[in-house]
Amino acid sequence: MDNFSYKALTVEEPEKNKFIQQIKNINIKDLPKGDVLVRVKYSSLNYKDALSATGNRGVTRQYPHTPGIDAAGIVEESHIDTVKKGEKVIVTSYDLGMNTAGGFGQYIRVPGEWVVKLPEGLSLKQSMVFGTAGFTAGMSIFKLTQTIRPEHGDILVTGATGGVGSLAAGILSHLGYSVTAVSGKTDTTLLNNLGVKTVIDRNDFLENTKPPILKPQWAGVIDTVGGKILATAIKSTKPNGIVTCCGNVASPDLPINVFPFILRGISLLGIDSQNCPMEFRSNVWEKLAVEWKFDMLESIYDEIFIDQLNDKIERILKGELKGRTLVNLD
Repeated sequence: MDNFSYKALTVEEPEKNKFIQQIKNINIKDLPKGDVLVRVKYSSLNYKDALSATGNRGVTRQYPHTPGIDAAGIVEESHIDTVKKGEKVIVTSYDLGMNTAGGFGQYIRVPGEWVVKLPEGLSLKQSMVFGTAGFTAGMSIFKLTQTIRPEHGDILVTGATGGVGSLAAGILSHLGYSVTAVSGKTDTTLLNNLGVKTVIDRNDFLENTKPPILKPQWAGVIDTVGGKILATAIKSTKPNGIVTCCGNVASPDLPINVFPFILRGISLLGIDSQNCPMEFRSNVWEKLAVEWKFDMLESIYDEIFIDQLNDKIERILKGELKGRTLVNLD
């Protein structure tokens, strides 16, 4: 297949700090070395992809580059015994789409240790409706539910109309938890359909952020945005509550003191979906495929093709997208 070409969204830097995105035909021999060649059927759009596509050096160092931190497809070639030609697989996280050509191309070549076999119960399309966002939500829920049960009280989800937040809300509601959401969007239809009981406007949530500790309200929190929103959520979590942290779109800074931790015993758990161990990764995907797969999954995504990505990239950077954006590479 050395002379075979395929379509991909490429990001180039024709002038210093000027980046352009275009669909190009790429020769398969230009893919990086790796154990497994995958024909990508579906990918999905994440905030990190938009950063990579617009020249963020903290995500991608060298251009030209093909973003896409998610990919699901069929193995075309394999040089390892654990992955066979023809198998359906998922590849997310690690360096995919960052400095390794990613899922916005019809083919990827990756190390074998990056590959997860598609669990029974999930189609390739469904796996990318989840994607990194769903996997991150799943990791957060896994850690939260080790301690917090539905009878302990409400779970707060911040950034709830985004990919991680909406999937976390859907899974938690499916599992019987009462979910309160924080969102900057005025249209709450998506969240209501996902089973969210209460939606708090972001500005209202941040109205009273100065006190060192606030009225306890949440048994647990899944935070996707960081900054003052995360700090306020921690301050208002009930004693011995669990707060997970997986994002920094609002801010990487955490303006808080130690009082919630030493007076209420709050636990703040970081979520790193990029480099978590394969055993944990596979376990979370198995749960997403069966017990965590909720009925509204098929209604929270918008399906596009790669030639429609540029518009979606602009919109996700402006905070205009809700739910998930599925990319059909077929």
